[in-house]
Amino acid sequence: MTEMPVSEAPSTESVDPSLSESRNRPILQVKDLSVSFNGRRGKTQALKGVSFSINKGEVVAVVGESGSGKSVTSLSIMGLLADSAKIDGGSIDFTTRSGVKHSLVKIGPEARRKMRGQEMSMIFQEPMTSLNPVLRVGDQLTEGLIDHGICNKAEAMVKAHELLKQVRIPDIERILKCYPHELSGGMRQRVMIAQALACSPALLIADEPTTALDVTVQARILQILRDLQRGSDMAVLFITHDMGVVAEIADRVVVMYHGEVVEEGSVEQIFAHAQHPYTRALLAAVPKLGDMSGLPWPRRFPLIHKEGEPLPDVQLPLSAGDQTTADYSVAPLLDVRGLRVCYPIRSGILSRISQEVHAVEQVDFSIWPGETLALVGESGCGKSTTGRAILRLVGSESESIHLEGKEITLLRDKPFQAVRRQIQMVFQDPYASLNPRLTVGFSIAEPLLLHGLARSLADATPTVNNLLKSVGLEPSVARRYPHEFSGGQRQRIAIARAMALKPQVIIADEAVSALDVSIQAQVVNLMMDLQRDTGVAWLFISHDMAVVERIANRVAVMYLGQIVEIGPRDAIFSNPQHPYTQRLLNSVPIADPTKRAARSFDDTEVKSPVHPAGLQVEKVKYRQVDNHHWVAVF
Repeated sequence: MTEMPVSEAPSTESVDPSLSESRNRPILQVKDLSVSFNGRRGKTQALKGVSFSINKGEVVAVVGESGSGKSVTSLSIMGLLADSAKIDGGSIDFTTRSGVKHSLVKIGPEARRKMRGQEMSMIFQEPMTSLNPVLRVGDQLTEGLIDHGICNKAEAMVKAHELLKQVRIPDIERILKCYPHELSGGMRQRVMIAQALACSPALLIADEPTTALDVTVQARILQILRDLQRGSDMAVLFITHDMGVVAEIADRVVVMYHGEVVEEGSVEQIFAHAQHPYTRALLAAVPKLGDMSGLPWPRRFPLIHKEGEPLPDVQLPLSAGDQTTADYSVAPLLDVRGLRVCYPIRSGILSRISQEVHAVEQVDFSIWPGETLALVGESGCGKSTTGRAILRLVGSESESIHLEGKEITLLRDKPFQAVRRQIQMVFQDPYASLNPRLTVGFSIAEPLLLHGLARSLADATPTVNNLLKSVGLEPSVARRYPHEFSGGQRQRIAIARAMALKPQVIIADEAVSALDVSIQAQVVNLMMDLQRDTGVAWLFISHDMAVVERIANRVAVMYLGQIVEIGPRDAIFSNPQHPYTQRLLNSVPIADPTKRAARSFDDTEVKSPVHPAGLQVEKVKYRQVDNHHWVAVF
């Protein structure tokens, strides 16, 4: 590996006088916006008199818990609200690059369509459900450029190449020919970002744009957005729950709670002198890298408790919050040896296999009872594929996989069903993993019915209600369908479903990446409670290093399908040995705008996991750094 750690230099940012002047010119003005939804249970008020503005060349971050109205605000601006939604009052005024002012509440659908993509663009929260599943990536990237007459097909393809290079996607020629389902969640998110930036819009609305991205790619994407914003006076409405990202990129912050704006100010004012109790509670719940330095065991998060309505209060962590459930005195609960996953690439007239994508390459690891092993690395490195391969959701090869000392690789499909009761998975994209035709209550009850733990839906209802409560949702929501929830709420439902069978191992694939900090803390503590009560082991796949530092006993770092470093959590964070591990930790955004730094990046070509068909990659050799701490020889 030739990639070296990201180095940081003091910020030398200067203020361009023309940029300062442009920041006094609002490009978007939202005034007293109220939006409601009509459902089977009557009218639900999603937004209540929301007001804010964005100037040219400015980045405004909108923060708040899931369900607070952030995404509804963005969809109202883009004109993409569902048919059940109604704008009850207020105005949305947008000024184009040519200086023409439009009322987006009154504008016709055809005029709005022409404006979308060219004048205003959006990065959606869930890339799998936002990208067209029947179009190749190249077609989707060039579609907007051609449709708006910006360039011809050949020029558009050159632009698509450049966009994918900007978002650090390797093997660009192959990716352009892929369909969305052939890419990882993080890769799809990068394609979505490239698509939104294609026409260089005057206003970019980014709804959780870095949720599925590892910190190294996230840092690069944030830098790309910053460079575009500075170079072209592009305004950015940045919706996120990651306060570290807010500190890194935002000029101003708008805090939303229960459909209302409760506080607004510059990023420095919000972080240093937050006035509203909810804002202070949000900042108190932000996990900070280094909080666990020197502590041998995982520790519970401080919780934001909602002591009455409408404002939450902050509860300090208990001294007894250490998670001492891992039992290393016994044999491993799950032992994986030589796991290998390759995807064939066919070419030629006869469609023969000419190349293979080495998604996972001879991976070894073990998980002990009551332990949390965190698997971290950049998107596309093979983390999710590793979890899916254990459950046989993708084809794989392995030397052996033992569960409780029993070899499970030799089991046929029907006997393997019993293994799936012992190993459950929380998927990365909750909307794609929940059946849109089933109520969420039935989705949670379904595993109980299939495995004979409940005789009927009525019999399963008390368990379903308890699971919904445990992830911070009211039992009454069981009658709703997945599309009626925010992205964060859908993720909580997916976690409740995985916990229903009380499995021995749960593979959590980015299980808390879509959650705001308050719910994230609640769910992580819930995972720890389940671990303490049942001895369940977690394979925690994540790119959020601050959360990993809280929850993990051990950490395995993946790069290009191989584990390059593995060891106790404190050893990995305090003494990283591999250059990629060092780069990961150096890229973590700091939740303090006064420590915002200009980052430098390695612009060498990203390595490709594609190799000629039949090539056998040599297994990684390791050297021991310390007790149980191993690093790949590089």
